[in-house]
Amino acid sequence: MASHYDLEEQEHIDRLKAFWAAWGNLITWALVVVLAGVAAYNGWQYWERRQALQATALLDELEQAARGADADRVRRVWSDLQAQAPRTVQAQQGALWTARVLAEGGDVAEARAALQFAVERGRDPTLAALARLRLAALELDAGQPDAALRWLQAELPQPLQPWAADRRGDALQERGERDAAREAYRQAWAGLPVDSGYRAIVEAKLNALGIDPALSESKP
Repeated sequence: MASHYDLEEQEHIDRLKAFWAAWGNLITWALVVVLAGVAAYNGWQYWERRQALQATALLDELEQAARGADADRVRRVWSDLQAQAPRTVQAQQGALWTARVLAEGGDVAEARAALQFAVERGRDPTLAALARLRLAALELDAGQPDAALRWLQAELPQPLQPWAADRRGDALQERGERDAAREAYRQAWAGLPVDSGYRAIVEAKLNALGIDPALSESKP
């Protein structure tokens, strides 16, 4: 009986050897690939967490500098944020803070570059849309309505569309297209919340163009 089991066991061993001879290399390489993938994923997760922590610390420092209107410190931290964590949402937020401080200080070219960074390299579409609105405002301040309209061509999130319509109205009016400007302002006025203080400003722009939006809205 013992020899019978010995023969059976030997057959199993022989089958296993044959199977391993045929498929061993393939199985080994498959395991190597799987384990390498797991290691790479874990490494990527660790790298992303570490980068996010660094970016958050830098963003906090940048916000403090921005609130204090310390333009030199803003530039320095913004440079570090771009170098160390350029593809993070924190970098996109930092770009908006940086642009605000630099624009207020008269450094329009640097402000424009920071906003373009937020549009072109940012990951959050809402922050990119805000950057587009601010770029349009900078172009309007510079007397460049065509450039402003180009920044407003992209589809923006719905809550920001009234603000884009207002900017569009400003650009169209500057180009002398009064009818198109009226329509853009109408869209802005209708889209802004009733309790928004800015709605009164848009209404004043419409009044200057001979339109009372409240009266127009009440007509059947």
